[in-house]
Amino acid sequence: MKIVFAGAAREVTGSCYYLETSKARFLVDCGLFQGSRIAEQKNEADFPFVPSKLDFVLLTHAHLDHCGRLPLLYKRGFRGKVYTTEPTVDLVQLILEDAAELITEEADRHNEEPLYSMPDALGIFKLFQPLPYHKPHSILGVEFEFYDAGHILGSAEICLTVDGQTLAFSGDLGNPPVPLLRPTEFITKADYVVVESTYGNRRHEDYHLRKSRLVSAIKKSIAKKGVLLIPAFALERTQEILHEINEVIEAGGLERFPMFLDSPLAIKATAVFRQYPNYYNQDAAAELTKDIDLFTFPGLKMTLTTEQSKAINKTKPPKVIMAGSGMMNGGRILHHLRQYISFPNTSVLIVGFQVEGSIGRQLLDKARTIKIFGEEHQVKAETEAIGAYSSHADQPKLMEWLTQYRVAPKKVFITHGEQSASLNLAEMVSKDLHYPVEVPQLFEEYEL
Repeated sequence: MKIVFAGAAREVTGSCYYLETSKARFLVDCGLFQGSRIAEQKNEADFPFVPSKLDFVLLTHAHLDHCGRLPLLYKRGFRGKVYTTEPTVDLVQLILEDAAELITEEADRHNEEPLYSMPDALGIFKLFQPLPYHKPHSILGVEFEFYDAGHILGSAEICLTVDGQTLAFSGDLGNPPVPLLRPTEFITKADYVVVESTYGNRRHEDYHLRKSRLVSAIKKSIAKKGVLLIPAFALERTQEILHEINEVIEAGGLERFPMFLDSPLAIKATAVFRQYPNYYNQDAAAELTKDIDLFTFPGLKMTLTTEQSKAINKTKPPKVIMAGSGMMNGGRILHHLRQYISFPNTSVLIVGFQVEGSIGRQLLDKARTIKIFGEEHQVKAETEAIGAYSSHADQPKLMEWLTQYRVAPKKVFITHGEQSASLNLAEMVSKDLHYPVEVPQLFEEYEL
C-alpha cells in the first residue's frame, strides 16, 4: 500500500492524503490551501494523482481546509462516492456553496478563471453518502470506521484496514471539554498513524477561564462604549460562543446588549446544529429540556442579507459584531475591520488559529498597519486572543491521544501544522513515547 501526502505537509491547510492499494485508489480529505498567494497557486496546481481514477473519498469533517478542493476534484473528473458523517454532509453543502460563490466573485473581479464554480459544488454533493460513527463499511478491500473526533459537529477520526494493515487518521482532534460536543474518542490499535499538529508545540489556557474572559471582553467593550469584533469561524466556534453568552444572560451575568451575527454561513450552520441534538454531549442535551434554543438570546440579531449587514453601522456603540471569516482572510469581517480598526475604543477578540499570512495573524503579531481590500489601515484597536476557544487539541491532548495505542505503531506521520509545531511534536513523540515518527514533506510518498 502507498500513501502520498498531497497537502497539509509541514503546513496547516490543504489536508489531502492519497492512498493506493492493489484494488483501490482513494483519498482521505481534499482541502483548500489557505492564507497566501502561494496557497492559491497550490490549489490551482495539478493533483499528484488522476481524479477520474479515484474510487472514493473519505472525509473527516466540513472545514474548508479539509473539504474545499472536492468541487475541483469533481471538475477534473472524479465521480466516486464521498463517505462522511450525516451532519458533515449538511455542513459541507453550506461550506462549498459559500466557497464556490466567493471563488467565482473573486475570479470575476480579477478577470480570471475560477478554481471551480457552483455547478462543480452541486455535482460533488450528489456523490456524498452519509455513514454513522462506529459502523464499519467495506469497499474494494478497504474496511473503514468513523470515530467521534470531538472537533466540530460530525467530525471524524478514521480507522481503516487494508490487507491486514491498519491506518488511523486523526483528522482534526477536538479540545474537550466543550459546551456542545462529546469528548474526543480514542483509537487504540493501528500499524500506522497520521496525526494533526496544529497546536503541536503549544498548550491552551485553562478551559474554565474562557467563558469569564469572553464575558470580561464584552463588559469591557460596553463600558468604553466601543465596538467588539469577533471574527467568526462559522462551524462550532460561533455556536459555542452563542451558547455560552446565552447561558450567562440566562444566569443574570450579562445585561442585554446589541450583538450581531453577521455571517450568512454561520447563521445557516447554526440551523444545521439545531437538527442534530443527538450529536450533543449529555449536558447540552439536558439543557434542551429547559431551553428550546441554545443559540439565541435577547439583543441578538442575525443579519443574512447585505442590506442588513450594512445597517449594522447605524447602531451606535457599544455593540458586538461576530462576522466571518475566522482568519479574516475574507467575508464580512473585513468590512467591519475597515470601518472600526483605526479607533482605539475598538477591540478584536480572536478565538481560533490564525494561519501565517492572514490578517488575523498580523493582528496577533501586533502589526501597526494592515491591508484591507488593497488599502492600508492604521491599527489602533486592541487585540485579544482566547486560546481556550480553539477547537483543536493542544500538545498535551495530542500526546494523550497518541498514548492510547496498546502496541506502538510502526510509524507515526505528523501533519497539519506549521513546520515548527510538527517538528516539536515529532521530537516529543520520539523521546517520550519511543514511536518511530516522520514529518512528511509535501508530495512525499511512503510504501506501508
